[in-house]
Amino acid sequence: MSDPFVCARCAAKGPTCCELTPGCEEVCFPVSDYERERILECVPDSGGFVLQVNTPVFIENMFTLFPGQRRKVKELFPPGGTHYRLEVDFGGKCLFLGSKGCIIPKKARPLYCRLFPFWMDANGRITLLEVITCLAQQENKTPGKLFKALGITQSEVRELHSQLRVAWGFYPHADD
Repeated sequence: MSDPFVCARCAAKGPTCCELTPGCEEVCFPVSDYERERILECVPDSGGFVLQVNTPVFIENMFTLFPGQRRKVKELFPPGGTHYRLEVDFGGKCLFLGSKGCIIPKKARPLYCRLFPFWMDANGRITLLEVITCLAQQENKTPGKLFKALGITQSEVRELHSQLRVAWGFYPHADD
């Protein structure tokens, strides 16, 4: 059964997936121009974005998330270039994180956020990004239960991952 309040409960309890350890902002997942535009349509004049330099640590993280796509990652995120990411406050919380969870309407949230804690590996398998602070993961120990609790299906995860890849200029599937 879906638990529509698990993320809100997590936000109230803290820390959440919407928080970074201060000083680790460079590894925050990027936000594409397409995603920024959608967010700004729904939450105008909100700010909430930072132009971040593509550091070696960030690029290495992108290599990990997009294995077998080194050339494309280097093209999209050249060393010393820049990308947008979500802005965080001094404590590391995303500026879009409210007391009841994300203030961005679900359909306009960054694709990475909508996918979390799921990801697709290079072989097209759905994997979990293990995060010890994720209340949904703590309460739902199997992937099947986690899908149900978060109200998402495997096909939706695959579609969101394809959309994310396209938003950044990758082919829709890792094997393309």
